Amino acid sequence: MPHSFGLRARTRHLFSRDFRTQGPIKLSTYLTNYKVGDIVDIKANGAVQKGMPHKFYHGKTGIVYNVTKSSVGVIVNKIVGTRYIEKRVNIRVEHIKHSKCRQDFLNRVKANAKALTEAKAAGKTVVIKRQPAQPRAAHYVSSKNNAPVTVAPVPYEALV
Repeated sequence: MPHSFGLRARTRHLFSRDFRTQGPIKLSTYLTNYKVGDIVDIKANGAVQKGMPHKFYHGKTGIVYNVTKSSVGVIVNKIVGTRYIEKRVNIRVEHIKHSKCRQDFLNRVKANAKALTEAKAAGKTVVIKRQPAQPRAAHYVSSKNNAPVTVAPVPYEALV
């Protein structure tokens, strides 16, 4: 049998729209502002064939380097052999969205700044380094109003 190696080969489920997201594209997709330096996620929208990225870039994250009327240029790192190559891809705005990969970092920066100002006002020192999840503190469980319960399997009954 012939074998297809086309540009959109093996993308039957990759480019399909998710459940309950079919239909016309929301206006917020077109009204989102992108600036040079923004971090964006590439997720191809199967309803729009124009300006669609190659299937390799689906699910990748990149940095915006160029903004035009209806599309943006995105820098994506691609592994080729043993090295990273910086690829510049022009993609329409329907196929990208702002990435949330830095949101946790930005929240931590704000929390650290707030903790530092509060500690400075109180005249204390505070450690703002991230700590791994510590084991829970030891404690006793009272059996005063908490009687032990015996757990046993349900007996087998043959339904004949």
